[in-house]
Amino acid sequence: MVAHQIPLALLLISQNVHAFQIPVTSINIGQQHANHGRNLSSSTSPLSSSPSQRSRNIAPQLASTANTDVDEVLDTIDRAPCLDGVCASSPASSETDNPTGDSPSTDASNGDESSSSTSSSTSGEAILRLGSMTGPTVWSEFGRLSQEHDVANLGQGFPDWLPPDFAVESLVSATVDSTKFPHQYTRTAGHPNLVKQLARRYSKHMGRTIDPMNEVSVTVGASQALYLSLQTLVKPGDEVILFEPFFDLYVNQIKLAGGTPVFVPLTFVPYNDANDDNDDNKEITGGTWILEPEKLENAVSSKTRAIILNSPHNPTGKVFTLSEMKTIAKNVEKAGPQCVVISDEVYKYIVHSPPEEEEDDDDIDGLSSSCRGHVHFASLPNMWDRTITVSSAGKTFSATGWQVGWCIAPSHLVSPIHQLLPYVQFCASTVIQEALARTLPRADEPYEGYDSYYEYLNSKYRRKRDLLGRALTEAGFAIQDYDATPGGGFFIFARITPELRAAIPPERLEAPFARNPAAPGGVARLDWALCQWMAEEKGVLCIPSSPFFSTERALEGASDEFIRVAFCKEDETIERAAAALMGLRATAGEECHDDEMDATVVAGGEVVLNGSD
Repeated sequence: MVAHQIPLALLLISQNVHAFQIPVTSINIGQQHANHGRNLSSSTSPLSSSPSQRSRNIAPQLASTANTDVDEVLDTIDRAPCLDGVCASSPASSETDNPTGDSPSTDASNGDESSSSTSSSTSGEAILRLGSMTGPTVWSEFGRLSQEHDVANLGQGFPDWLPPDFAVESLVSATVDSTKFPHQYTRTAGHPNLVKQLARRYSKHMGRTIDPMNEVSVTVGASQALYLSLQTLVKPGDEVILFEPFFDLYVNQIKLAGGTPVFVPLTFVPYNDANDDNDDNKEITGGTWILEPEKLENAVSSKTRAIILNSPHNPTGKVFTLSEMKTIAKNVEKAGPQCVVISDEVYKYIVHSPPEEEEDDDDIDGLSSSCRGHVHFASLPNMWDRTITVSSAGKTFSATGWQVGWCIAPSHLVSPIHQLLPYVQFCASTVIQEALARTLPRADEPYEGYDSYYEYLNSKYRRKRDLLGRALTEAGFAIQDYDATPGGGFFIFARITPELRAAIPPERLEAPFARNPAAPGGVARLDWALCQWMAEEKGVLCIPSSPFFSTERALEGASDEFIRVAFCKEDETIERAAAALMGLRATAGEECHDDEMDATVVAGGEVVLNGSD
């Protein structure tokens, strides 16, 4: 790799990487600094008139605590802005409400631009690269709604139950095992016990021997794995291809690396697509999201440094077919030797509706029984040397708070990540890494009457998917037919029908509701209006689809028809949401009998809606 191809992050540390090389067999723990930080767990926050005003209220609260217990004040401050509310450090709306990307407007009160200019001149490079994206987000906005209203929360993608018992037992045993030094630093690139477990598993998945010390890197969650992958690959001017819709984290991570996101839209094909498009009475159905080869071919160029592949896919639940993956591989080679695939596979063990081709196609290699329905992109011919595989433990073991992720790749792609890791996070939690190393082999054992934990997991999610799917259908949404279309992950990308569109109060689609700085381009369109109305008035919280689309396409209406609904929730939460969803049809003016409003009855593990089987 020549110097001009090396990302800035690696150039800056290239002379100092030796300082953090820690022997695997002898880890010398130096003096540790005392932790004077406070517990930063989330709590319910007081809500003032606007997000920007709330973000400025914490300092005055703390300044006025001369005769008040500081803990009482801090306990009222939201500490999880990305997921549960508005952050105290969020920029004021005047600093971020600039969806067009144009120069900041002149301050009306004093006729100058001093405030905006000062903000720009004092911002670091990372904030400047994000630009207007540093303001409120869909997560802060709908986190606020979840705090203000009593809702059945089907928004965030995390399970609301405990990890499996063997994972908890592994965590407890790891915590008290003094022979493993679980409470001290471990190897920066990954705890030895864990990287060996991961190498053994991925050797089976990839059909090749994985070197645990040189081809595995452990990170603080998959998000950091993605961040480090992009930081070590991308330099200003490079392009990174995203399949749209996409997990919204990707865009800003690309920008932070200095790259340019290039969007390749997936095509939604309704099941009744063959019908006459001019037929006003045509039924609105679910459908399949597909990758059209020509769209990818038109986007790939010599500037393409990476393609991010997420299968199973967030937010649609799409499982990319083998033929689609072969199309991607073909275009990787077409782009040139610089092009790499970052394969985000955090949902690989949750393929609740496997593709039929998995059973029949002789070209699929490297699959284990615990990965039924999933194809590791790196296992395709000639793709090992061109792929960074990213995954984590959180989704698989219902332990998103464990925050252990990893990269699997050839040494020429992992080595730069190893170089950068010590300057980002010295190591992921030793306790959690040791716990996961003990958990992984136990997951392959029989569990709860199933051949393995992974089979149990898919069965559990299949039942919850059907439970929520019936409720959405009864409420008037159109959803995917999982007998016809493969599916994975734990989201349903539900389609809004004209019936539901008509149920939304007209004022919800007009100002002031139609303007929202957290929405793409500051415009809250149909999907956003429906989700906000459901949260504020109907008691169920879902996520609008527009944040998963590029701003341009969202403003064109590409995302108007869809919302994302999570089924990684306890049955009681889904049942409560089902009852709330039935209220949507009543609002639309449909006859709604008492037995219809009693939306969900669970009997023998099956859900009964509206008295039907």
